[in-house]
Amino acid sequence: MFVKGSKIDFSKVRKVLLIQLGDIGDVVWTEPTVRAFRETHSSVEVSVLARSGFGELLVAHPEVRRVFNVDAVNGGLFAEIAAQSALVGKLRRERFDVVFDLRAGDRGAVMAWLTGAPVRVSHYYPQDIPFWRNSLFTHIVSPPPLETLVQGAVEQTLRIVREFGVDTADRAPRLRVSDEVASRVSVILRESGIEAAGRWVSVNPFSRWPYKEWPHERWVPVLNGLWEQHRLAAVLVGSPDERQKSALLASRLAGRAFNLAGKTTLAELAGVLSQAAFHVGVDSAAPHIAAAVGVPSITLYGPSDWRYWAPPGDRHLVVAPADECAPCHQKGCEGKGWSRCLEEMTVERVCAVVEQMVERLKADSAPQE
Repeated sequence: MFVKGSKIDFSKVRKVLLIQLGDIGDVVWTEPTVRAFRETHSSVEVSVLARSGFGELLVAHPEVRRVFNVDAVNGGLFAEIAAQSALVGKLRRERFDVVFDLRAGDRGAVMAWLTGAPVRVSHYYPQDIPFWRNSLFTHIVSPPPLETLVQGAVEQTLRIVREFGVDTADRAPRLRVSDEVASRVSVILRESGIEAAGRWVSVNPFSRWPYKEWPHERWVPVLNGLWEQHRLAAVLVGSPDERQKSALLASRLAGRAFNLAGKTTLAELAGVLSQAAFHVGVDSAAPHIAAAVGVPSITLYGPSDWRYWAPPGDRHLVVAPADECAPCHQKGCEGKGWSRCLEEMTVERVCAVVEQMVERLKADSAPQE
């Protein structure tokens, strides 16, 4: 439903910019919207504005014309002004016809306005935002009812463009790994010894939000079981800040284990994950990337809603809390930075789902009679 503005005549639209200043997972979930434009209006060129580094996940996408980055700048106020002025100049020179801001933040709204695009679109947010935000858009649409949001995180972007007749039936995000990135990944796997390790599983035990983490020591029996029973090595992935924790966990494992935390770019991480037998980890960016490059995944959820965030499709499994209070959508219990539902999740519960995944893969690879 329109709050302000009217339908857009896409027969007169040549360039569209999608502003996605959310986290890595949000960028992944933007991909179906890019594809929706190609399916609905094949002549429209789609570009993306994302936070520094996150947009590289879409650089290899054949339907993304260009990726722009809002970079973090060191050097003080003047360096920040210079960098942002240069970015605005690049955006204005593109002469976008339509800009969609896919988030509720004020920075995306300002960037949309600064592009100079004649049509600027976002959702109507009546609360918890600066009073001036909605005035920067020429078109405002009402968010859908809350009960429809369990259709999946992809609705964060598709629900805006759908108001203008842009949609796709395939809502599963799909990321591409370029030949250049695949070549770099081959070097990483060879030099780290992973290439010679046989089959392996990628693992992200850590999150930048501690309340999403499962107790670290419980990963040891899970990953040891994968090696002892199935000869599946563990490749730990994560951010540079998680490198030391990953190294400690790898040192405690009885089987073959490799620590790639902080050793890849985001695009290289996608390439690494694409080579795994499957992925297992906590609710963070890695499961979304793994699923988007076609790898089966297992995700451990706590207070966040797995019905909304879990990768779609039968190939992806979830370990959800047994607690009646979950999902609570809170940042941990009592504001203490940890979640009781994850603290009480047993090793046996996780191992059962891991074994289910292994049996599925065995069945899929068995020769057909």
